[in-house]
Amino acid sequence: MPSSAAPPAPAATTPPTSPAVPTGSAPAPAPTRAPGIPATLRVGTEGVYPPFSYHDEKTNKLTGFDIEYMDALAAKLGTKVEYVETPWDAMFAALETDRFDLVANQVTYNEERAALYDLSEPYIETTGVIVVRDGDDSIKSLADLKGKRAAENLTSNWAEVAKNAGATIVGVDAMALAIDNLRQGRVDVVVNDKLAIQNYLATRPDPGVKVVAETDDTSRSVFAARKGSGYMPSINKAINELQADGTTKRIYDKYFTPKAQAPSRWDLVRDNAWPMLRQLIKVTIPLTFISFAIGLVLALLVALGRMSPNPVLSNLARFYISVIRGTPLLVQLFIIFYGLPEFGVKIDPFPAAVIALSLNVAGYAAEVIRAAIQSLPKGQWEAAETIGMNRVTTLRRIIIPQAARTAVPPLSNTLISLLKDTSLTSVILVVDLLRQAQIAAAPSLQFFTMYLMAAVYYYLACLVLSFIQSRTEVRLNRFVAS
Repeated sequence: MPSSAAPPAPAATTPPTSPAVPTGSAPAPAPTRAPGIPATLRVGTEGVYPPFSYHDEKTNKLTGFDIEYMDALAAKLGTKVEYVETPWDAMFAALETDRFDLVANQVTYNEERAALYDLSEPYIETTGVIVVRDGDDSIKSLADLKGKRAAENLTSNWAEVAKNAGATIVGVDAMALAIDNLRQGRVDVVVNDKLAIQNYLATRPDPGVKVVAETDDTSRSVFAARKGSGYMPSINKAINELQADGTTKRIYDKYFTPKAQAPSRWDLVRDNAWPMLRQLIKVTIPLTFISFAIGLVLALLVALGRMSPNPVLSNLARFYISVIRGTPLLVQLFIIFYGLPEFGVKIDPFPAAVIALSLNVAGYAAEVIRAAIQSLPKGQWEAAETIGMNRVTTLRRIIIPQAARTAVPPLSNTLISLLKDTSLTSVILVVDLLRQAQIAAAPSLQFFTMYLMAAVYYYLACLVLSFIQSRTEVRLNRFVAS
């Protein structure tokens, strides 16, 4: 058992409403805030890593060992906690750009991290385990990993353990996906945290995998903050107090005992149908249409610049299109959300997603609009000029209305692609349809069911857009002479 145990439920950290105080007594004083700790501590965590950080199936509230422990720690520190759910691969980038103050997500202590960040004392310790498919007897220890394929999160400590043992690392985003790849024969082994694997095996009626050995390495989980934060003396003191008063053990016992069987796939679909639809309506669709509208305006400006006789404008537009089309959207999202804060420009998740998607749409739609405009006969421009129209009026009243009919099909394809591309914004903390699917799948680790359900929602939304595109084309074609 780890050297540390576990904290009280989140409710225990929020003082209940006080009843009437008897005459002559006074309410208990609020705990004094520990030195160096802010009034609200922003904490980064995954939210999809059971049993440490995930959403409760019934209440959808963030819970787990790390969450309850952090709540108990905050009570000792006399501060409030604000959780910022972040994918693990972006966790330290978000920490460095001040998206939050502290990481509470089973961060494993190592010398490299200690050189870059302030790390606390360990609050839980465990070993790693080696997991293989049922029926595979070729691997019995770390020594047998040489030449094998190991599914690991690329930035995790366990990936380093497997690599040092001679395994070829196959990158995955989550432990459940690693196990799925192992079950399907795409990899040979998974090395991961003993407690996380125990939770996985306890929640799956037929896991199809088995633990064959423990590693010699001890994983010491710590909290991480930016260098020079000044938090760790107070945090370390609180960790020792939680250990001494038995809080750690109580939370440990709560989360690391045999679990009830995972819900059926039908129960999972039924319970999450509305939450996922709500995120589609509330986040994904607005994000798509706002980004597309802004992107179209920018695309028109870039297209006109591209056609300008001014070489400066033309080359600038050409360069912009080249950059947008030559770099992945995911990289553009990371630069805007995680890169710009290094230069003092910090943008919230939704606006950052709108900016990145709009700029991306503009880069692709500009060429569509330019091609549609240039497909019109030059006589249209000349005829407008003969009746006294200037260039702007000609564009607005003659050229663009005609070009719109030609541009609608490819621009509609851009809109449909944009709807699907919004799924990438989950990496910059936007809780869209895909992120909601991940949150729903995490407690039971049934990612395939939730991803398939998300795919159905995306497909239905795209069908609606395709229908709108078809109707728009029919209406525009009514005004074309046959």
